Amino acid sequence: MTFQEITELIKALSKSRLAEFKMKDGDFELSVKTDRYVDTKVHSSKMISTPISLTGSPLAAPAIQPIAAEPAPVSPEKAPSLAPAKEEASTANYLEIKSPMVGTFYRAASPEKPAYAEVGKTINKGDVVCVIEAMKLFNEIEAEISGKIVKVLVDNAKPVEYDQVLFLVEPE
Repeated sequence: MTFQEITELIKALSKSRLAEFKMKDGDFELSVKTDRYVDTKVHSSKMISTPISLTGSPLAAPAIQPIAAEPAPVSPEKAPSLAPAKEEASTANYLEIKSPMVGTFYRAASPEKPAYAEVGKTINKGDVVCVIEAMKLFNEIEAEISGKIVKVLVDNAKPVEYDQVLFLVEPE
């Protein structure tokens, strides 16, 4: 199964009502769990689930993480501020460049080369903005929009999920 076929399968599963999908073809094994997946071995009244994760491969990630039954009380001086809501409103005018696959994000082709996209740099549609390594293959990610890079949301050499926002771009 090609990486493109896996990506298309994950897209289809995210739109479906399935909670879990498993497939085995020779040595290749694929297991996908959506946010509707519930692990019956976990006995917690509250759970947080990740949108989609692949298991049974080097891309493995837990699908469900139990959390405490009751959140700890928050003192008034440590109460969350409204700053994140204001930041969300200010980023509403920006376009997003999202990861088309699961893998490891790299800002440059190699450590000694300059980053493809820096904050403040203007990019054009078709420009390479980063590289994502998936299954030992390095995939150049091209911008589908033109504009100025406002924010890089992923650190270099960190894992990224499918459809995760990598860059915020101010359109031209």
